[in-house]
Amino acid sequence: MTTTTQEEYSPLIVFKESFQSLKDPRRLSKGNILYSLEEIIFLTISASVCGCTAWTTIEEFGNLKTDWLRKFYPFKKIPSHDAISDFFSALAPQAFSKCFFEWVQAVTERAKGKVVPIDGKTIRGAASLGGKYPQHIVSAFCAGNRLCIGQVEVSEKENEITAIPALLDILFLEGSIVTIDAMGCQKEIAKKIVEKKADYILQVKDNQKYLKDQIEDIFNGTSLRCVSEKSAMGHGRIEKRICETIAVKDVYFQDREQWAKLNTLVRIQSFRTIKKTGVRSQEYRYYISSLKPDATLLNDAVRSHWSIENNLHWELDVLYNEDGQLKKIGNSAQNSNIINKVALGLIENEKTVIKTKPLKRLRAAHNDAYRELVLKL
Repeated sequence: MTTTTQEEYSPLIVFKESFQSLKDPRRLSKGNILYSLEEIIFLTISASVCGCTAWTTIEEFGNLKTDWLRKFYPFKKIPSHDAISDFFSALAPQAFSKCFFEWVQAVTERAKGKVVPIDGKTIRGAASLGGKYPQHIVSAFCAGNRLCIGQVEVSEKENEITAIPALLDILFLEGSIVTIDAMGCQKEIAKKIVEKKADYILQVKDNQKYLKDQIEDIFNGTSLRCVSEKSAMGHGRIEKRICETIAVKDVYFQDREQWAKLNTLVRIQSFRTIKKTGVRSQEYRYYISSLKPDATLLNDAVRSHWSIENNLHWELDVLYNEDGQLKKIGNSAQNSNIINKVALGLIENEKTVIKTKPLKRLRAAHNDAYRELVLKL
């Protein structure tokens, strides 16, 4: 009988196995490769959770923490910033993303039962193909553990409608609730989410005008609905959200069968008051969903959609200065975006220290044991 050692199940082994399928972009048959693919990736993610965002600062982290790095890999030589830059500019982002996010999901809690918003962000400070156009990335974000679980790039001649299905293909979504803004309100996208054994909440705007008009008429023409009211204060304003839901089976709704597993129509009224000025505003938003007409659940899930903007996109700009980065060579910007998202998620998911993310990054930079906690080592 074969005895399995604890080392075979160690987090480091999980890390190594996650990148086994990743093709090294360097010419391995020529020249002297001084450091492995895994060493470069391990150095980069370790430095990134400590707040190092530039290739030069990642190299310096390696020089300062060589002894610690050698606990995990040989590191006969620390890669220079030029070597790191060349590596990530040549590395295929889609394959790198798949391996990296699979590793993150292996060492953290999965998205099952949680809201997964999908949304896009343009990296404004970086451009590809000689600066011809800024890169636009569509990401999936698990709101429950504030962790990016996948992303794809929107090419120059595409838009989010074509990118979202490609992203859905690589995600594990069973049991989760996928929320997408109006760009993703498409029959094929709804069908693909259902095929992934997940539920959807899709916002309806004027790009689906006939659909929106139908929903407005139904809400204006019947009082048969469930209602949930929530209030919140923050960012200098008071907000009241009234969520109304109508079961599709209880009303006449044309083209119902064309939307996979469509169960519920949703209207959310938002009332906002700016505390300082007293200025008030009101807004109506409409959604369709495969969920049952539970107004409380849908009210909370729609609100969770904004976590991708507040807890991912905004923090990438503020904590990692992503829009200010000038990584224009090859695939540098997109691969850097992947690394930053993973680092942000790992910092967020470390719960033993109750500190802000900047303070957690500072602690990780100075405390080897805490850095290992963040990296799940």
